[in-house]
Amino acid sequence: MTIHSGDNRPVPFLDTERGRLHCRRWSVDRPAARVALLPGTGQHSGHYHRFAAALLPAGIELWTLDTSGQGLSEGDPDAPGTIDELTADARGFLELVRADQPDAPVLMGHSLGAVTALNFARENPSDLAGLIVCGTPRRAADIAVDPGLAALAVHGVDDRRAPIDVIRLWTQRHRSVDLREYADAGHDLLHEPVQHRVAADIAEWVLAAVR
Repeated sequence: MTIHSGDNRPVPFLDTERGRLHCRRWSVDRPAARVALLPGTGQHSGHYHRFAAALLPAGIELWTLDTSGQGLSEGDPDAPGTIDELTADARGFLELVRADQPDAPVLMGHSLGAVTALNFARENPSDLAGLIVCGTPRRAADIAVDPGLAALAVHGVDDRRAPIDVIRLWTQRHRSVDLREYADAGHDLLHEPVQHRVAADIAEWVLAAVR
C-alpha cells in the first residue's frame, strides 16, 4: 500500500490492491484533535461538509475516507469489500491522517463504517485516541470494545435500519461505551434535524477524550 500525503496535493489519496481511495480533509491550524470518519454505504466524504463546519469552532480537524466504489474512490459501488479489506483500508487511511502529525486521531464510523471502525479498534486500540460509532448495525453487536479505549455511541431512537434496542444491550455489556440517544431521529444522525446537537455532543466528547 502506497501512502500519498495530502499536504501539497489538492486531493489526498491512498493506493490499495483494489484501487485508489480518495480522502477529504478540512484543515485546522494546530488542531486540538482530529477525527477520521468512515462513512456508511452509499455515502462519501462530500456529504460531511456541514459536520466538518460544526467541528471547526472547537478546533477539531475532520478527515473522511471515500469507501471503495464511492465518491471519487475507485472500485465497485456494489461491492465495497469484505470486513478485512475495509479494515485494511481504514488502516491505510489512518496512516495518511497521521503522516504529518503523529498524535493518534479519534476514529469514527457510521453504519458500515461503524462495523469497520469497531473491527479496527478491536485489533489496534492503542492506535486511537478514541472511538465513535453512529447508526451501529446489528452485525456489530458481537464486536467487543477495549475497556481502556474511550468510546462513544450516538444513535437515533427511531432508527429502523439499525434498531436502538440492539445498541442498548451492546453498551450495557460494554459499560466503557458512552451511549447518547436522540429522540425523533433515525439512522442518518449527521444529516437529520438533530445534526447540530449531535455534532456539538461529539465535539465536546472528542475534546474530553483527547485530553
